[in-house]
Amino acid sequence: MKKIIYVFLLALTGCIAAPTAEPTPAPAPPAVLVSADNAYAPQPGDANLTRATVVVSSVSLIERLDLSPTRVEVNLAGSLPTTCNQLRLEVGLPNERYEINISLYSVVTSGAKCEQVLQQFEASVLLGVYSNGRYEVFINGGRVGDFIVY
Repeated sequence: MKKIIYVFLLALTGCIAAPTAEPTPAPAPPAVLVSADNAYAPQPGDANLTRATVVVSSVSLIERLDLSPTRVEVNLAGSLPTTCNQLRLEVGLPNERYEINISLYSVVTSGAKCEQVLQQFEASVLLGVYSNGRYEVFINGGRVGDFIVY
């Protein structure tokens, strides 16, 4: 009789579902809600030009509280190698680690006769509107700062 009760209880416990842990929701990947306002974006004819360097003397990230929603502005100062070089700034989409990579360079016509004088520049680019998260900003591979979107 004890064996029958034991087998019955064993069979009954096999029918009860074991509790499972609730799955932890994965964080949403970063998303761009509004694109960057970039007057220095690459141009269609840039493929015919030679890519050159840029010397950066200062970089700052500024929260623009006067805009709704609040956005971040990247301010740059530096110099271009010649008077013929044109500034280019390419703002990448945020990756899964919430990193925004910006490529900063100049372009110039090959063989152009240009004064070999450093051309000073100041440039500002308004970054886009992003989904919630903490974003890190990199220019040419170097970290320049971060910001948080709520």
